[in-house]
This record gives sequence, C-alpha cells and structure tokens, in this order.
Amino acid sequence: MVKPQIDPLLVSTTQTSKPAARKVNLFPCYQPVAERFPALEEQEVMIEFVSPTAREVKVAGQFNNWCPESTPLIKIKDGEWVVRLMLRAGEYEYRLVVDGQWIEDPEADQRAANPYGGFNSVLRAPLDVRTSIL
Repeated sequence: MVKPQIDPLLVSTTQTSKPAARKVNLFPCYQPVAERFPALEEQEVMIEFVSPTAREVKVAGQFNNWCPESTPLIKIKDGEWVVRLMLRAGEYEYRLVVDGQWIEDPEADQRAANPYGGFNSVLRAPLDVRTSIL
C-alpha cells in the first residue's frame, strides 16, 4: 500500500479528513535596500567653482559618462557657480568645462592621472552612516 504524501504547508486543525491551509508568510517584511546597504543610497554632493570671468561652466565625469552638456553649473552670484549631484558612495573622477576649456577643479582635494597626459579631479561621495541600523 502506498501512503499519500503530506504537504507540509497544509495542516489539519481538527481531526476531520479535510486539511486546513496554514498561512505561511513567504515574503517577510524586509528593510529597504538603502537601509541594508547604505552604499547603494545616493548622497547629495555639491561642486562649487569660482570664476568671475566665466560665461558657462559645466562638469563632466564618471557620474555622467563624461558628458558636460548633461550637468551644467548654475551661476548663483558674480563668479560663483554650483551644481548639486546625487551620487552613490564612492570616488568619481571629473573635470570642469569652463567656456569650452577642460580644466581641473582648483579646489579638489585629490586628483588622478588621466590618459591624456593631464589630471582629473577626484570627488568623494561619503558613505551615509546610520547609527540606527548598526
């Protein structure tokens, strides 16, 4: 005689022949990915540049596929330019494009050699540390 297989997800709550379905939560409540992996969450990073004679300032870098047209800086005062970027934690190489000329950011703390014999500025987006999840 062959015994029937019992499905472990079905449980009889009484001694009747009808099995009752047991509720099983197959998808427990998880923290959002950004809370479990803070490096995946984007941080606001600002690039500021001062040039009283500049008419147009853009930034090109690893964060925008080296396309200066996609990230112009906004003139906020005479000669002061700024852009806010949303970046995941990490280091990004970039260059400023001032009136069509690619230059290093004179205020950058770090720089890295580029394949064209010059240097790229390095921008560091910090890891957002949350003590509530530690």
